Amino acid sequence: MRKTFLRLGSFFLMIAVTLGAFGAHQLKGMLTPAQINTFETGIRYHFIHGIAILIAGILLYVRKTNALKWSGWLFAAGIICFSGSLYLLAIQEAFALSVSWLGPVTPIGGLFFVMGWAMMLVSTYQTNGKLARQASDQES
Repeated sequence: MRKTFLRLGSFFLMIAVTLGAFGAHQLKGMLTPAQINTFETGIRYHFIHGIAILIAGILLYVRKTNALKWSGWLFAAGIICFSGSLYLLAIQEAFALSVSWLGPVTPIGGLFFVMGWAMMLVSTYQTNGKLARQASDQES
């Protein structure tokens, strides 16, 4: 799971940089300032939570808890739902997309982010599975 989150976080950050550059260079003349702001909000949250996935992966090297695993997956779901919906909603007019139905998906993505942070908090209260396994091995 550790390597999965390190790879997933790196992938999401690579995509965030690519989309950020695309937005800065290609979309500026095509979108209204409000649409650019929406797109940039998606980028900002995409970056923050891509880094959070990396942090979950790194923390799994020292703390093996189920909550940390949930945290990483919830951050990934949040990026897809929250940032992904904002990207599509921002460009829908410029690219003649019919994605207005995505509006309700954005807050669901935000809820995934909140739940991801909650799971990271919960992980600090969980027994470290790695240490618990070592202790039970020593007792045997």
